[in-house]
Amino acid sequence: MTSADDARFMRAAIALSLRGLGRTTPNPNVGCLIVRDGVIVGRGWTQPGGRPHAEAQALAQAEGLTTGATAYVTLEPCFHLSPRGPRCVELLHRSDIARVVIAARDPDPRTNGMSIAWLRDRGIAVDTGLMEAEAQVAMTPFFTRQLWGRPAVTLKLGLSLDGCIAMADGTSQWITGPAARAHAHGERARHDAILVGRGTWWADSPRLDVRLPGLEDRSPRRILLGHGDAPEGWSIIDDPARIADLDCIASLLVEGGAQTAAAFLSADLVDRLILYRAPIVIGGGKQAVGDIGLPSLDAAHGRWRLTDRRQLGEDSMEVYLRNRAS
Repeated sequence: MTSADDARFMRAAIALSLRGLGRTTPNPNVGCLIVRDGVIVGRGWTQPGGRPHAEAQALAQAEGLTTGATAYVTLEPCFHLSPRGPRCVELLHRSDIARVVIAARDPDPRTNGMSIAWLRDRGIAVDTGLMEAEAQVAMTPFFTRQLWGRPAVTLKLGLSLDGCIAMADGTSQWITGPAARAHAHGERARHDAILVGRGTWWADSPRLDVRLPGLEDRSPRRILLGHGDAPEGWSIIDDPARIADLDCIASLLVEGGAQTAAAFLSADLVDRLILYRAPIVIGGGKQAVGDIGLPSLDAAHGRWRLTDRRQLGEDSMEVYLRNRAS
C-alpha cells in the first residue's frame, strides 16, 4: 500500500466521520474503513447516541474479509472498558487485522496512547498521525470538550454587505435567500444545541428547529442566554462561560443577536465563524456584532483563518476558524 493510497482511504474515513457530527455526543464522531488488497470491504461511523462505534460497524460489514486487512481509523480505538460494548482494540485484534492506520491520538486519558501500545504488543502494525489535523477538525466537538472542557462554539451571522443583521426597526426576515437558509438548517442539524439571547427570543420567538426534509428529528436542544426563567422546552444560562456546565453538549451553534455574538467573541469562546452575506445594502440597520472590548486594531489581526468559501444562490458564505495554540 502506498502513502497515496493511505491518504486516499483516510480521507474517505474522515468524510464518513462527518456523518455522525452532532449525533454521537458524548462519544466522538469517528470514521473507519477496512481495506483488504486495495478494496474497501467495510465502512463505519459512530452511530447516534455513540454506539456502535465506527470500528465495530466497519468490522461487522467486513465479516469474513478482515484477515490481513488494514483498518483506517480517524481516532485511536477505545481502550477503556464500557458496559455498552467491547473495546475496539479487542475487536480489531480478534478480527485478525494486520495493520491499523490512526489519524489522531485520543486525548481521553482512559485511552491516550494505550490502544496503540496494546495493538503493537500483539503484533499488529500501527501507523499514526496521517491527516491528523483534518481528523481533529472533523471531530472538533470531541477535542474541544476533552482539551478545553467546554463545547465547540460556532457563531453564525446572516449579513448585508454593510454588515447589518436587521433593519433599524429590527426586521430581519429575510436577509439571506433560501439556499443560504437551507445551508444554515444543515448546520443546525450538525450541532447538539443552539443558543440565542433573550432579546432575540422576545423579538422573534424563534423555533430554532431543523426544517429540512428527512432531518426534522435532528433539531438541536435550545439554549437561552439571559436571566430569569427559561421558556418551556428551553435551557437557560446567564453567562457564556456557563456553556461548560451544559450536560451532554459538545457542539453549540450561536445564532443571535448582536449582543450575544459580542458576549461570546469578547469571552474568546467562538471557535468557528460562519458568515452568510446577502448582496444587499441596508444602511442605518442593526450591526451584526456589538462592542467586544478590542484593545487595539493590532489585536484583531491573526485571529481567524478562512477555511471555506462558496456561493449559495445569490448569497455567499465564508467559514473561519479561530487560530489557537495547541
